[in-house]
Amino acid sequence: MAKKIDEEALGEAYNRALALEKAGDVDAAVAAYEEVLAIDPDDHGGAAVRIAAMGRGETPVRAPDAYVETLFDQHAEVFEDVLVEQLGYHVPMLVRQRLQTLKLGPFKRLLDLGCGTGLTGGALRDLCADMTGIDLSEKMVEIAHEKDLYETLFVAEVEDFLDDNDEEAFDIITATDVLPYLGALEPLFFGAAENLTPGGLFIFSSETLPEEILAGRAYMVGPHQRFAHADAYVRERLTATGFELVEISDINVRMEDGQPTPGHLVIARYIG
Repeated sequence: MAKKIDEEALGEAYNRALALEKAGDVDAAVAAYEEVLAIDPDDHGGAAVRIAAMGRGETPVRAPDAYVETLFDQHAEVFEDVLVEQLGYHVPMLVRQRLQTLKLGPFKRLLDLGCGTGLTGGALRDLCADMTGIDLSEKMVEIAHEKDLYETLFVAEVEDFLDDNDEEAFDIITATDVLPYLGALEPLFFGAAENLTPGGLFIFSSETLPEEILAGRAYMVGPHQRFAHADAYVRERLTATGFELVEISDINVRMEDGQPTPGHLVIARYIG
């Protein structure tokens, strides 16, 4: 049985860590975030990601499940308003535009990884006969369910779902706004390959940073606690897992503090 978290001590340590981080005292902030991790090893507050964003500690291979789940559960009700209206997030519509421009589709079975409240599902609904959505946040899935877009919805971590799924294969898998919460991409790409029909499409967005900041790294946690991936790493991992690149486009993923967040929209075909 998991030991009960001392919520008061956790809140105190977390708030202290945030204040120290904001004040620019990196050493003290890292020490406080380490206290947070000692109290809450599951890391609901994303302390490990924050430490990495300050350039310290090991870069995690992905954001902790507890953190992602908490983050999106908390923001589920206002998610679309914040993401679309305030942050200018239009990746699902970009996906639709590229598919139509490249004359790809219609599709039999779509798997929408990190479906959230159904933004990508809504953008692609008329192009797909059958849609399955997966998200770690139960509250997000509830909102998607209310929209009646998907034939099937699951509350699950995407890599775990891909690993466990033995249903019929999909001819298109989307993952918009999933990669910013993953560092290492092998499990996601292998999982997508295993769940696609030969010739099936894998479409995803990623965030990136200038080469001088990445400094040869495959991925790193950026200043907003999300993972940024090097273009070369994405290409190399796709090839290694049996995909051919159809297209990689430079996009603005969202606005952050009034600045565009550079990224890529990638369309790959599974060739085995």
